[in-house]
Amino acid sequence: MSISRSSSFEGIPEVASQQFREPWGLLLPPGALSRASGLPLAATRMTSITRREVLAVAAAIAGAGVLSDCSPAEMRTSDSVRRGRLKQSVSRWPYDRIPLRDFCKACAAMGLKAIDLLQPGDWEIVREYGLVCSMGYPTERDDFLSNGFNKRASHAMLIRELEATIPLAAKHAVPNVIAMFGNRGGISDTEGISACVEGLRRIAPLAEEHQVTVCVELLNSKVDHKDYHGDHTAFGVEVMKGVASMRVKLLYDIYHMQIMEGDVIRTIRDNISHIAHFHTGGVPGRNELDETQELNWRAVATAIVDTGFRGFVAHEFVPTRDPLTSLREAVTVCDV
Repeated sequence: MSISRSSSFEGIPEVASQQFREPWGLLLPPGALSRASGLPLAATRMTSITRREVLAVAAAIAGAGVLSDCSPAEMRTSDSVRRGRLKQSVSRWPYDRIPLRDFCKACAAMGLKAIDLLQPGDWEIVREYGLVCSMGYPTERDDFLSNGFNKRASHAMLIRELEATIPLAAKHAVPNVIAMFGNRGGISDTEGISACVEGLRRIAPLAEEHQVTVCVELLNSKVDHKDYHGDHTAFGVEVMKGVASMRVKLLYDIYHMQIMEGDVIRTIRDNISHIAHFHTGGVPGRNELDETQELNWRAVATAIVDTGFRGFVAHEFVPTRDPLTSLREAVTVCDV
C-alpha cells in the first residue's frame, strides 16, 4: 500500500522537516531553538521567519542533535493533546517509512500514549520514549487475517501463538494482543460463533492470569477483506457473550463497521462492555479524519469517552498528505 509523503522545506531531512512545524512550523521543547542556534531565548520567539532562516536553524538543530536529545517529558511540552480524556494511539503500518525511533519521538511530542500493532521485537523500543505498545502481534503469519478462531482445525496453532505471546506482552507492559475471527470459507454464522467461543475460552484463563486482553478484530467484507467472518458487530458480540471473559474482547474498527453497518455511535454505546480497543479511519478511502469523511469524528470520540471507556483509540488511517501533519490533526480532532 503506497503512502503519500511530502516535505515542506527542500534540503531538510524528511523526518526533521515533519517535526519542524509548531506553532509557526517548529515542534520543539522550550529553549531548543536557542540551544541549537546559539541565539538568546528571546530572539527565537519570532512571529515570522524566512525560508533561509528555517534552513539555517534546521542545520543547527541537526548538528546539535536537539531532537535526539529531547526526553519524552520535554517532547510532551509541545504536544497536541490538551484535554486528554481519550487515550490515543496510532498504528505503525501507515507510517512504516518513517524510522521507528523518529516516529516514537514525533508521537510522544503530539501527546500520543502508545503505538499500535507492533511485533515483539519493537515493544521495548517504544518504552524508551515514554510510550507503550497498545496492541501487539502474536505472529507474522501471512494468513493471520484469514485463518482465525472460526476454524477448529486452526485452534492448536492459534493457542500456541498466544500462549507464547501473552506472558511476553505482560512483561513488556503491552495491554492487548490481536486475534482474528478468520474467513468464512463456507462456515455458517452459527458454526463460526460456536468455534470461536470454544477456541477463545481455551486461551482466556492465561490472558486473565497475565492481565493481557486478547482483542478479536471486526473487519469489513465489502471493500477490503472479502469473506471475513467477523464483519458485523452482532457476530462479535455473540462470541464475546459466549466466552464471557474480561480478557477477551472486541477490537471495534470504526472504519470497517461504518462500511458494513453504520450507526456507529449507537452501536458503541450499546456494546461498549464487549469492546476493549478502537481503530479509526475515514470513510470512504481510509484516509484522514477530516471534512472529506462521512463521520463526525469529534462526536464519535466524545461518545466513546462518555461511556467511561478507559482503553486506547488507535488511529489507523492512511495519510494522503504529510503523514505527521495528518496524524497531528487527527489527534487534535479526537482530543475531547
